[in-house]
Amino acid sequence: MMKMTLRQVMASVDGHAAPGAAMDEGTEVTSAVTDSRLAQPGSLFVAIAGEHVDGHDYVDAAAHNGAVAALVQHAVPDAGIAQIIVKDGVAALGELAKANLRMRRNEAAPFTIIGITGSVGKTTTKDLLKALLSTLGETVAPVGSFNNEIGLPLTALEVDEHTRYLVAEMGANHLGEIAHLTTIAPPDIAIVLKVGVAHLGEFGSVEHIAQAKSEIVRGLLNDGVTVLNADDARVTRMQDIAPGKVVWFGIEHAQVHERDGYVAADDISLDDLGHPVFTLVSEAGVEQRVKLGITGRHNIMNALAAASVARLEGMPLEHIAAVLNSVHAISAHRMAVSVVQEGDVRFTLIDDSFNANPDSMRAGIDGMMAWHAGDAAQPTRVAVLGAMLELGGDEAQAHHDIGAYAARNGADAVIAVGGGNDPHLNALAHDLAEGARTAMDADAVFCVDTIDEADGIVRDLGRAHEGMVVLLKGSHASGLSSLATRWNEERA
Repeated sequence: MMKMTLRQVMASVDGHAAPGAAMDEGTEVTSAVTDSRLAQPGSLFVAIAGEHVDGHDYVDAAAHNGAVAALVQHAVPDAGIAQIIVKDGVAALGELAKANLRMRRNEAAPFTIIGITGSVGKTTTKDLLKALLSTLGETVAPVGSFNNEIGLPLTALEVDEHTRYLVAEMGANHLGEIAHLTTIAPPDIAIVLKVGVAHLGEFGSVEHIAQAKSEIVRGLLNDGVTVLNADDARVTRMQDIAPGKVVWFGIEHAQVHERDGYVAADDISLDDLGHPVFTLVSEAGVEQRVKLGITGRHNIMNALAAASVARLEGMPLEHIAAVLNSVHAISAHRMAVSVVQEGDVRFTLIDDSFNANPDSMRAGIDGMMAWHAGDAAQPTRVAVLGAMLELGGDEAQAHHDIGAYAARNGADAVIAVGGGNDPHLNALAHDLAEGARTAMDADAVFCVDTIDEADGIVRDLGRAHEGMVVLLKGSHASGLSSLATRWNEERA
């Protein structure tokens, strides 16, 4: 965080000191947190009244951990800490982050904000881009998927006078949300990855999703650069609203944009572990062979998007390829490969359980099918699939189609997992299972309500099939990430 006094904090959030609580307005704030457990000497604790937890109940705990002040919506008696009263804690957090970035831009040293949005791939692209840019200068990027009105400001508040790059992931469930995020962190460079059907139930139409994603382009600084997916027609149309330079990435259509500039992938294959191997090419005629350190063919597009920004910052393709080859670990529950063993059960786990929509479901299944695809003796492949949420009125058909996709593409068993006592999630699991049964032996399709039941079936299958590979894929509400955590505690 930039050096900021409590007086400056109050001015930036339009707050005032709570009566009766002693405050030295010259006290310096060194960090901002919304979790009292993360507070330390010099911290500002932002008390947010959430749906399940009210941060005002933890002001005293933050003070005990060393926080010098708290942003609150009402005074907390006997908290033993200076308090700044604001109308809305979330809005104040955003205003504080905006002030922090404004102070950084006022410094003489160069500073660049890169915004990323898209229906899929944001977090992986963020991880790859951070790895690339960190070789050029100090880079701040969110942990996991901090991409909303709380997560983005918290990330922006990590920026200090030494930060060269801020990678800002921007997500949305409704129109206007990305536009708001760009007022907090106006990007110098904006990446649009894909317009898909994630959150379709909230947006109402794919056209509205495209409109929401385009808000990041409209929020660019006046001389900002737009980085667009040339293989997505809804994304390519955003060139019409770009305020300045546009560059492209893709597999099928990027190379027609030679005048603008592009990064593309040619000669694509997967190795036996599912790592993409391809030739990275650009409009300059330079080529560089790449073998991604992470798995999944779909991650080629994420790598190309990250590479596009690295090129804009002057990084040669040879350097880009070396970094992409070296990144083996990204944010948790995203195509993470491990070996699980307990007693006589041993299997390979592909954990892609962070979240799910139809596009990412198909990509995860494809990744499972690529695992040792060239071996003479093929492994048994088990797809453990949970529900996808916010898909609107077509959700039953979407789940049916994904179950059928897993079966048609060669899964040896499909385990559809519901949500315990949640009838909605259980119904969606039933749709997944029914879809799978249309294209494979019904005895190889299982429909269960809980992760414990799924765990038991996987262990039974593992005893019968040595060398089995298991894909975990579902929305967070399905609880499959908890099953991944359980299994990863049993790593071989």
